Amino acid sequence: MEGAISKPPYTRRIAVVTGGNKGIGLEVCRQLASDGVTVVLTARDEKRGADAVEKLKALGLCDILFHQLEITDSSSIAALADFLKTRFGRLDILVNNAAVSGVEHVQEVDTNEEKFNGMDLNQRLEWVLKNIRDTVDGAKKSIQTNYYGTKHVIDTLLPLLQSSNGGRIANVTSAYGLLRVSFFLPPLVMESQIPVDQYYHIQGIFFYAQRINNEEIRQELDDIENLTEERLDELLGKFLKDFEADALEMHGWPVGLAAYKVAKAAMNAYSRILARRNRALRINCVHPGYVKTDMSMSSGVLTPEEGARSVVNVALLPDGGPTGAYFAMGQEASFV
Repeated sequence: MEGAISKPPYTRRIAVVTGGNKGIGLEVCRQLASDGVTVVLTARDEKRGADAVEKLKALGLCDILFHQLEITDSSSIAALADFLKTRFGRLDILVNNAAVSGVEHVQEVDTNEEKFNGMDLNQRLEWVLKNIRDTVDGAKKSIQTNYYGTKHVIDTLLPLLQSSNGGRIANVTSAYGLLRVSFFLPPLVMESQIPVDQYYHIQGIFFYAQRINNEEIRQELDDIENLTEERLDELLGKFLKDFEADALEMHGWPVGLAAYKVAKAAMNAYSRILARRNRALRINCVHPGYVKTDMSMSSGVLTPEEGARSVVNVALLPDGGPTGAYFAMGQEASFV
């Protein structure tokens, strides 16, 4: 309309963080806001999300907003997209942090962290695996949330990211999502018992690489030039069918946090497919390390602040930086 005053463009970067009300997600919100980014903190629960925003504002971080988001609800995702389009017209950074473990605790969890004193990382992981149980319902929820929920968020917000001059997607993943399962190795064990081609190290810390047993699945998930979303759907469907038939080991699937591992592996693969299709964006996966959170039952060795810093560094990669890559605790590494 003639004479209308146009709204000036919003100059600060805009970020959405899923699962932002606690743990790593809350710390990602705090650190991004501290770096001058406008943050839309999202959470399933409106009260917890709003309380988290007030907590950050009490630290002097004012440019933080809350928007409710349930990543398994298409209408909730659409509402977030409409809000972003109306308020900002674009999205610069998407951090996909929301996730579920998909397991049950075998007993009431002792929340006293002192029990982990004197345990190394491998012993802590062993404790966790002894205190959880995979279930069919949990496996379905894990796949639906950690893969399909995250994928739907990405697909819906992608046009807004493409409207940015430098869109970024940081998908929070895990070493469990690699095409191997990694365990910390004490130096004496590493030097005396493990063949050199079966371990690797990050920042001087050695990890044992126990590969997923099904070679065909590993190759398919790593064949990004030929892998399709439809084939990922088929593989996830086969996994759930084998889970229900109690045939995971028979078909070479991982066990112990099985659905969490498979969902993260599938999201890693989808991230790489997406990066190939959208060269102008920076789309990466980041493993924050083994962090003290509710999901790890507080057994982690890193604080949420330390884990979040790795995620934020990937979310703020410079123009022309890596895309379709995997970062582990601050360093670019291999998906396999």
